[in-house]
Amino acid sequence: MRQVNESVPQEFILLGFSDRPWLELPLFVVFLISYMVTIFGNLTIILVSRLDSKLHTPMYFFLTNLSLLDLCYTTSTVPQMLVNLYSTRKVISYGGCVAQLFMFLALGATECVLLAVMSFDRFVAICRPLHYSVIMHQRLCLQLAAASWITGFSNSVWLSTLTLQLPLCGPHVVDHFLCEVPALLKLSCVDTTANEAELFLVSVLFHLIPLTLILVSYAFIVQAVLRIQSAEGRRKAFGTCGSHLIVVSLFYGTAISMYLQPLSPSSKDRGKMVSLFYGIIAPMLNPLIYTLRNKDVKEAFKRLVERVFLVKK
Repeated sequence: MRQVNESVPQEFILLGFSDRPWLELPLFVVFLISYMVTIFGNLTIILVSRLDSKLHTPMYFFLTNLSLLDLCYTTSTVPQMLVNLYSTRKVISYGGCVAQLFMFLALGATECVLLAVMSFDRFVAICRPLHYSVIMHQRLCLQLAAASWITGFSNSVWLSTLTLQLPLCGPHVVDHFLCEVPALLKLSCVDTTANEAELFLVSVLFHLIPLTLILVSYAFIVQAVLRIQSAEGRRKAFGTCGSHLIVVSLFYGTAISMYLQPLSPSSKDRGKMVSLFYGIIAPMLNPLIYTLRNKDVKEAFKRLVERVFLVKK
């Protein structure tokens, strides 16, 4: 029987991968490299998109928002994870846990909405090309980006508050490598059925609804692309959308498998692996996907490098 303790805990123990100690050093190296690649890749996209006037378009404005979001996403979890992998005392303060929970929820929900906004931008660009500059004007782009961030953070305020109000049982051991809602619900001393239902509702709102809008947008995009007579035109249209579709598949596929399945003891390791993928691997892959498949970004990066070397000379 677990001891009921309704006082605010000073810290939480994050078990992470402590049941597999032989994995900790390899994982430390892998996560450190992944974090460095994520920082470099996303900062590069932000700098290139802002400094190159040819990329001052709605598509790259939203891509800059996505890169900033991924930077914040990984920074809210990876540094603490690296400390715990390296240290024998795997703890996080209560304040640190609250901050991590809030940011992880806020940024995850924001990315759900932002990916849907990006698909709308591609829909207008391909299906309404003559009206693109009129529809996707600067003010609308700012409003859509702001709505994505405000919606995500508002969701986090609500869900974080509901989770943190639950009385916790001691010891405060979180069987995860970060403070996430499903892991914290398992520490509660009371029935969490209502919280699980609310989490499921939020998951439907922020995963299935945006994903449905994305799929509908791409259904219209495919129809429009197939009507293009030029093979080069079709290839370019599919190329600009392909990167976004890959990112959508990586993010939504893993997030839905995590949050739209009921909590169970057998889901412990699955939850860790899924959280690793969409919290660390996906943010690292996003800039690689967009740069390797995007001729404009590669050319802008080359111009930026040339400018830097010219200044040094």
